[in-house]
Amino acid sequence: MQKLTPHAMVDEEASLAARAAWLYFSGGLKQGEVAERLGVPGTKAHRLIARATRDGFVRVFVDGPVAECVRLEQDLSQRFGLATCRVVPDLGEPGLPLKALGLAGAAYLRQVLEGDSHACIGIGHGRTIAAAVNEMPRVNAPGTTIVSLLGGLTRKFAANPFDVIHRLAEKTNSAAYLLPVPLYANTAADKEVLMAQMGVAKVREMWGRATLLLAGIGAVGARAHLSEVGSVTEAEMDELHARGAVGEILGHYFDADGARVPSSLDGRVMAPPVEELQNRMLVALAGGRDKAAAMSAVLKSGLLKGAITDEATARRLVDEMGAP
Repeated sequence: MQKLTPHAMVDEEASLAARAAWLYFSGGLKQGEVAERLGVPGTKAHRLIARATRDGFVRVFVDGPVAECVRLEQDLSQRFGLATCRVVPDLGEPGLPLKALGLAGAAYLRQVLEGDSHACIGIGHGRTIAAAVNEMPRVNAPGTTIVSLLGGLTRKFAANPFDVIHRLAEKTNSAAYLLPVPLYANTAADKEVLMAQMGVAKVREMWGRATLLLAGIGAVGARAHLSEVGSVTEAEMDELHARGAVGEILGHYFDADGARVPSSLDGRVMAPPVEELQNRMLVALAGGRDKAAAMSAVLKSGLLKGAITDEATARRLVDEMGAP
């Protein structure tokens, strides 16, 4: 993979070739559709894809630089102090850009696992994490341990954390540990009882050993994922909205300024507490028009050390930041 320093000059033609290849090979667009998307003649789209292949941009994933995305990565990294940031080209998907985010998350996980730099990795759940695992190739990482970062027991099997962790373990030949509890206990007392159970207590201890935490970001409202799967009730979501909550990560809610929002859910969440997330390598995989405000809130909280998002969302975040 070609690596760029923060101030590297990006060849605009190479950037266009990488974008064309990403749309063609990863996005599944035809050459005529690539040409239309990029605003170039069909013959040039063909030449760009051929150049990307010739120059080694195309492997399992497209690794070539995309100038616009690189600039957005730099802006977000500098403003929010991110150690890693990946912005992937927009595929023009309606609603949640699961294809683009899934490919980006899979590429990141593959690189991490092949680099063998994290013996224990904590994984959240949700649609973007599930999409990333679906796009993952098989990577042999028997020395890696995967641990679930929060309870689930959702009604929607496609984003069920147990299914996601199981598939990830199958694809990587790694050991996996699940958290067989709901995301929120009925009461704080119930949480303490559940957390004290033998298997659950072991997973809780492993949270502290994870050197990489990968999680999605949730919005607030009736259409929020946690509301749709029944993890958060309508009354609880109304309470969060009334208190100014905008975004969520690992069951914790934040307002538009990045401040933690207290609610009746405090003390009941079956996930690492906010205090244990500070100064950790916490990377968020999120994007889409409905998630821009939520992602901004979590970024402003200062918890994130990394972010993976799509180009359209990154541009909204950068535009919102304005001049430094």
